[in-house]
Amino acid sequence: MKKMLTLVLALMMALTMIGAASADEVLTVVTWDATTTPYLIAQEAAFEAANPGVDLQYIDVASQDYAIKVGTMLSGGDTSDVVMVKEITDIVNWSGAGYATSLNDYIAAENYDLSGFVGMEANYAFDGVQYALPFRSDFWVLFYNKDLFDAAGVAYPTNDMTWDQYAELAKTMTSEGVYGTHYHTWLSAVANWAVCDGVNTLVDGEYSDLAYFYNLYQGLEDAGACMAYNELKASGLHYSAAFANGNVAMMPMGYWYVSTLIGYNNDGTCNFNWGITAVPHADGVAAGSSFGNLTGVMVNEKAANKDLAWKYVAWLCGEEGAAATASTGSRPAWVSENVAGAMSSVAGFPADEASKAALLPSYVAVEMPAADRVSEISTIVNEEHTMIMTREIDIDEGIEEMNERFAELFE
Repeated sequence: MKKMLTLVLALMMALTMIGAASADEVLTVVTWDATTTPYLIAQEAAFEAANPGVDLQYIDVASQDYAIKVGTMLSGGDTSDVVMVKEITDIVNWSGAGYATSLNDYIAAENYDLSGFVGMEANYAFDGVQYALPFRSDFWVLFYNKDLFDAAGVAYPTNDMTWDQYAELAKTMTSEGVYGTHYHTWLSAVANWAVCDGVNTLVDGEYSDLAYFYNLYQGLEDAGACMAYNELKASGLHYSAAFANGNVAMMPMGYWYVSTLIGYNNDGTCNFNWGITAVPHADGVAAGSSFGNLTGVMVNEKAANKDLAWKYVAWLCGEEGAAATASTGSRPAWVSENVAGAMSSVAGFPADEASKAALLPSYVAVEMPAADRVSEISTIVNEEHTMIMTREIDIDEGIEEMNERFAELFE
């Protein structure tokens, strides 16, 4: 009888546990590299802790050809609740095909605050419909070597510095064996700053706004304030190594380089003090304006539980989700003092207030917004960029070629 009672109790407990497990709401999220990406792991733990009774389950799709594979899933009637958006073109295609749910009613019903996205959410809205929200954004900042500035007796760069002031500072910091600044070979490192005004884009077909930045770069190259483009291309020197060598005073680069530098200081690859500021701004453009790339989330139109899916999207992209993302050293899209505090508290982040303030951009544009034939436009602009940088053509000629080739593309 005792054995029978024990078996009955065990069975009752098992059934209770099964019932409890089945009572959980399951939320499925399509993403990539789910088991190896620190911010995804942190987000899952934080969301489940904040929402007892919800079981978040990632559907891991290989990052290679992610857009194609997920597009195939969606076209086949996949009922996953939430889909992460890797590229802006993905949400353009998926919303156009009817796979993405409009978030307008959810945003209106909750009076959901969009101000923390400092304009980034507009890149996921088409014809007045918000189809996704961003949760990550690696916008660009200005890195600088504090030890070099201290040795030269020159004040550090600030969070409100024009490009002309930056150029003069770079020349001031240039000396034997020391470069005042460094430009990687990408278009984005040299001339993308024109898009930070919130007006110009790289897909509008008129590129005269890039001329100022090419002239600024070539002036610094001629002054020996930065490594020559042709030498960089020939040597294959990567920006991460160039700055870590310790003989570069400043370098504009994406925020992702912060974690690299922290790692370099930890493993001894470099051993100097560094900081960040907002990238310089053009006259008439607000200090703290920058550009970057976005990662976002959308609610699947065929989701079984859209309300729960929206709850996750709202949490992930807002203050709480941003804190979870920031705890791993990744840059959330949401901008606030609290998020900046979480990011700056990561071990190895510069302790000064100016570096923390650089985490509060006033506006973030995207490098290449959604547009018809965007891949071909990108090819045109980058090909002419290379010609300008190698000085095979002069700046005005290169920009004229960009304009003409864009026009021909749409004839």
